[in-house]
This record gives sequence, structure tokens and C-alpha cells, in this order.
Amino acid sequence: MARMTFREAISQALREEMYRDERVFIMGEEVGRWGGTYAVTRGFLDEFGEKRVRDTPIAEGVIVGAAAGAAIAGLRPVAEIMTINFAFLAMDQIVNHVAKLHYMFDGQITCPVVIRTVGGGGRQLGASHSQSPDVVFAHFPGLKVVAPGTPADAKGLLKAAIREDDPVLFIEHATLYQVRGEVPDDEDYLVPIGVSDVKREGRDVTIVSYSKMLQISLEAAERLVQEGIEAEVIDLRSLRPLDTRPIIESVQRTNRVVVVEEGWRSYGVGAEIASRVMELAFDSLDAPVRRVAQAEVPLPYNRRLEQMALPQVDDVVRAVKDVLYL
Repeated sequence: MARMTFREAISQALREEMYRDERVFIMGEEVGRWGGTYAVTRGFLDEFGEKRVRDTPIAEGVIVGAAAGAAIAGLRPVAEIMTINFAFLAMDQIVNHVAKLHYMFDGQITCPVVIRTVGGGGRQLGASHSQSPDVVFAHFPGLKVVAPGTPADAKGLLKAAIREDDPVLFIEHATLYQVRGEVPDDEDYLVPIGVSDVKREGRDVTIVSYSKMLQISLEAAERLVQEGIEAEVIDLRSLRPLDTRPIIESVQRTNRVVVVEEGWRSYGVGAEIASRVMELAFDSLDAPVRRVAQAEVPLPYNRRLEQMALPQVDDVVRAVKDVLYL
């Protein structure tokens, strides 16, 4: 294994898949000469040429629509939307076309599009550029939604997404690009979409999270150890399909669960997880499910206010103690 950043893992996954399959190409705003807003595709234009690395106009609906057309014609596009906030401009293409074509044509065509995009707050980009509307896209059947929290998962899930015949929205958190971790070198290393993962075992409480909040949850778990509390941390990795089996099995052992998400609490991922736990493991619960989420305000630009609005390690620790009645 090699130790690399989240950004390098994403870049490596793209490069390996482009060498493996000539049908794979990338497109988006500034992915070519600039190398991508987050430098993921830096050098790709020289390496693969203009035919497979395509800069596009600032027109998100066109980017996704053109990618859908290319996929229907037999190619495997990886379209980049600079931030998930701009994906709203392509909402019709994403949810009314890309997500539904396979079903509406009775399986006669596939639409293997990967839409890479960046979500989350914490970089003082203001209210309209710092949102985490992951659950909005996960609401639509026909579209797979992936949000890795580690470099290894980022590489394996992106490679799996590119090889997937269904469309995949691949959400990278803006503050994870510098996070380092061990990443397998194997060019066929894949992480299956729709499989949750136990990132840390524990006996006292189950913490469910994903993406940047996975890192926050793991840090909280380490702090709780110092107080004799062993938390099990489960990483969703995919929001659709949503794998609840590890959660239910964990809750049946720990009897307590805290869900940590960066999005807003109302109608969020935490609400969905809490509902499923109630449906499938109600008799195992010794305390109500707790949700930790972003304050329900447009995310402030001011750094101190922004950090106050986003879930922090202290919030997770406090929620765990609440369900333990400490």
C-alpha cells in the first residue's frame, strides 16, 4: 500500500480507469488546462489529450446532458460539476433524465455516467457554496449516490463507479483533499457501492456517519475512549443504495445510536437512519436515537460562525453521553 492524500487517491483512480478503458473520458469546467478546481486532474490534458480531457463552458445542464448522450452512445464519461451547489442548475438532467433513462426504456439502454462533485462547508465559501444537499440526490431512485470519507474508499469507490452501468453521483468533501491514508496499489482495487463499513469496533454505542463527518466521529470515538466509552463507528459510504445491515447488527449489540451528518437535520440522512433503526431494531434500543447535524441556518461566511454551525467533535461526544445518560 502507498500512503497518499484523498486528492491523490481520486486522481489515481481516474488515471487507472482511463488507461484501462479507452471509453472513459473526463469533462467539466477547467478540468483540462487548469487541472480542475481542486487539482485532481492536473496533468491529465498532456497525458491523455483533448479528445479525452474536455474543458466545457460554464453550463452545468449542458455538461450533464452531453455526458448522458455520450453514455447512451457507448462511452463512459466522468463529468465534473465544480461544486454540488451548481448541480442544482443541472437538476433536470440529473434526476429527470440520467436517473430514469434505464427504467423508462425498459432496460434497453444504460447511462453509465459518473458525476464528480464537491460538497460541504468549512472553507469560508459562503452560504450558497458550502451546502451538503446529499440527501436531495439520494432521494431519487435510479441514481446511485456515493460519499467517501477516506482516501482508500475514495479510490475504490470511484473506480467502482466508473465501471458501474448505472449513473453515480460521486460527492467529495471540500476539506478532505489533504487527508492522508493507506491506499491499495492494485489497479483492480474496488470498493463495492452500497456497502457500509465498520471503521471502528466498540461495545457501548453506535455512531453512524459518512464523508467528512466520519473523520469527526472517529476523533470523537478516540476522545470517548479516555472516559472508558467504546464507540463503534459505521461509515455509510453510499447513501443510495443505503446498507443498513451493519447498523442494525451494531445497534442490537450496543443498544444506542447517534447519527452524525453535515447536512441540515430536518428531512436529512439522520432522519432516514433513525427511522430505519426504529423499524428494524426498536426492541434493541435503550435510548432514543440522537442526531447531530448542522445548525439550520444558511452557512455563515465568518469562520467562527461557520464552525459554530457545523457539527464538531464536542457535539458528537455530548450526543453519545446523552444516549448513555451520563
